Amino acid sequence: MKITKLIIPLLLIQILFQGFASNTLYNDIPDGIIIAFKKGNAGELARYFNDNVELALSDLDDIYSKNQAELIIKDFFSKHPPTGFDILHKGGKESSRYAIGNLSTSNGKFRITILIKIKEDISLINQLRIEKEDGE
Repeated sequence: MKITKLIIPLLLIQILFQGFASNTLYNDIPDGIIIAFKKGNAGELARYFNDNVELALSDLDDIYSKNQAELIIKDFFSKHPPTGFDILHKGGKESSRYAIGNLSTSNGKFRITILIKIKEDISLINQLRIEKEDGE
């Protein structure tokens, strides 16, 4: 009887922990992406680009090759050197993840939206939106 009283709470704790751990795993955004935004490093960010990336930035909104997208982001970082980057919200499931963040630059703040697809256990940026925040 005493063993049953101990086992049930332990099983419940284990089930809750496993659910939380798997949900956290699916919500994770690779640290390299966050660091690349903080440092304004287009080359590092491009390591996470899919072969083709849907990129929306200012007057650009199209699908670009990995190399084209890197050049566009490099130009953006040269015009808007980052001073900070924070993830506001993230989520996902087994095959995709997303993150919404704020990028602070020397020329204002931008809302960053990242959509990541998981291919063969590798996180690749499929869509990247950079929008100037209102009032900036």
